[in-house]
Amino acid sequence: MIHQIKKLIPNAWLDIYHKILAKISAFWYGHPSEKLIVIGVTGTNGKTTTAYLIAKALEAEGGKTGCASSALFKVADREWLNETKMTMLGRFGLQKLLKQMVDAGCKYAVIETSSQGIVQHRHEQVAYDIGVFTNLTPEHIEAHGGFENYKQAKIKLFKHIVELPLKVIDWQRVPHAAILNRDDEHAADFAVPGMQEVIWYGLGQGSEVKAEHIQESASGVEFKVDGIDVKLHLMGRVNIYNALPALAVAKILRVDLRQAIAKLGEIKNMPGRFERIEEGQPWQVIVDYAPEPASLSKLYETVKVLQPKRIIHVLGSCGGGRDVARRPILGSMAAQNAQIVIVTNEDPYDDDPMQIIEQVAEGARHPVRISNLESRISGTGHEKKDNQDLFLILDRRQAIQKAMDLAQAGDLVILTGKGSEQRICVANGKKLPWDEREAARQAIRQTIAERTQRA
Repeated sequence: MIHQIKKLIPNAWLDIYHKILAKISAFWYGHPSEKLIVIGVTGTNGKTTTAYLIAKALEAEGGKTGCASSALFKVADREWLNETKMTMLGRFGLQKLLKQMVDAGCKYAVIETSSQGIVQHRHEQVAYDIGVFTNLTPEHIEAHGGFENYKQAKIKLFKHIVELPLKVIDWQRVPHAAILNRDDEHAADFAVPGMQEVIWYGLGQGSEVKAEHIQESASGVEFKVDGIDVKLHLMGRVNIYNALPALAVAKILRVDLRQAIAKLGEIKNMPGRFERIEEGQPWQVIVDYAPEPASLSKLYETVKVLQPKRIIHVLGSCGGGRDVARRPILGSMAAQNAQIVIVTNEDPYDDDPMQIIEQVAEGARHPVRISNLESRISGTGHEKKDNQDLFLILDRRQAIQKAMDLAQAGDLVILTGKGSEQRICVANGKKLPWDEREAARQAIRQTIAERTQRA
């Protein structure tokens, strides 16, 4: 009902409404961000992991950190899953969390900052000091009215930073800085005038924080930065790109680089981000968020090192008018990379879930090459056939159970689209409790029990 009412309100009025809420919430909680060094992380992919790695790296010298991301919240030593189904909290929720960080003695706050949050002025009245840009690919285009609008929304974070007064925290003057991905074609647009410092990171030429001598394995990635060995338990080249901005932030805030690298090496996994599920099964299971083509492409790249016999992929696509065009693309990618594709419900909102499933499945039945991702996609390349290597199952729990029942020793089951989200959004604003990791564990245990009983 509230969502429908908002559609009838002129955008100018909504802007005023969001700005007033931002000011009231910051005043109510005593402008807590002014007492913290605040790092905002924006981009399309990798924001959640990057934000958490930054928070951990900044703990290197004993300082307390806070983090707000779509996967989890962190206040000093306390961490808990984000159950709100929001990448960026609303004004009062965000200001309350920042106040908790201040009260807990945190020096740093890392905020995953979404384009939708920026459009709704949730970033206003937050005194950011450093902006981190990960990458930019087409996502939420319909919601923003085009890719350029989407990009400009994210750039507003960096423009916001340069307009703010400089802070002094613990007798340390905090610079306004941009940490940018040199290897992304859009990064230069984020180097806004007035930024005191700009640090470029990446794998290619011109990167000040550069990963070299890269080695990838099933146990993680290893590389060097400034001649120092970095060892991550997180798999895939994508996590190199997630770690480099954390080290760039550490550099700019004069945190010892070796100690920051050591903190990153302590991280075993990220909730719902290439998270392995182990219940003693002879096949591998990975839960990953990967809701759109670019992130899914990187996931397929990463799993190659595992050398599975077969890939069984459970996926869906989001409703609510979100990026309808990507649905058959996701199906095509699954068909070209997985031997078995199971299409299921994800977050339909008010859309017909079976219609979404059919649109994804149609891409699997008639896969096409995706031109801008073609060099990254390899796999079977053949059309999937219903009830042979393509299954349409509305109930997500049953879809996951089907995947486990089909899995054999040496196979890899991939579950994408939900990650660690704790809700499934359905019609009329309802949110159903959900935990993909626990659903996978239950399904694995049931399959093992049934096979043991049959044996």
